[in-house]
Amino acid sequence: MKILVCISHVPDTTSKINFTENDSKFDSNGVQYVINPYDEFALTRAMWFKEKQGASVTVVNVGNASTEPTLRKALAIGADDAIRVNTEATDGLSVAKELAEVVKNGGYDLVLAGKESIDYNGGMVPGMLATLLDFNFVNACIGLEVDGDKATIAREIDGGKETLSCNLPLVIAGQKGMVEEKDLRIPNMRGIMMARKKPLNVVAPVGANAVTTTVSFEKPAAKAACKLVDAEHVEELIDLLHNEAKVI
Repeated sequence: MKILVCISHVPDTTSKINFTENDSKFDSNGVQYVINPYDEFALTRAMWFKEKQGASVTVVNVGNASTEPTLRKALAIGADDAIRVNTEATDGLSVAKELAEVVKNGGYDLVLAGKESIDYNGGMVPGMLATLLDFNFVNACIGLEVDGDKATIAREIDGGKETLSCNLPLVIAGQKGMVEEKDLRIPNMRGIMMARKKPLNVVAPVGANAVTTTVSFEKPAAKAACKLVDAEHVEELIDLLHNEAKVI
């Protein structure tokens, strides 16, 4: 089984976010980047298939050379090789078109991705990719087993979970539950050293045009200052909750 894991290069959630050019562009200065957490669940599940069923695992990213450290981390976790499509990730559809070309050229049976990236939270790419490839698609995946060319998938739905079965080829949009957080892997020194020797292939883009553009960004409103009320002044607390916070 050939598995392709789509890796987004996203800011660490602890990074301080700023914008430039009249709030129209993200300021990457001083920002630490990581593997998109949802993609990391997918990658960890792919590693299980590699170890238990002998699957090959390739990771792919659409981006410029600055994304390569993130791909190298995925290689250090255990992926066999990496592909970087040498173009900026501008919008969901253009990224899906670039990934579709990689899938077609590589003959992959199973494509794993996170359900969304934590920077733009678009949640578009996996579904678009499946449509472009005419592959089966399951979103919000919290469990995945593969036996031959048949997959059994558990996915989250409102108020519960749903179990499905379908044939490969298949695109999965995963989330927490594909593996537990305790099972996520931290690259060890041996993995880091081996990652330096693994192939990281840079491929030319197909030139997919973006159909959307970012007009501006806006930060959430700053949190109001916290008010402290003496434990003995219960009536004052009730008044504030009722008349100011309006929660009672």
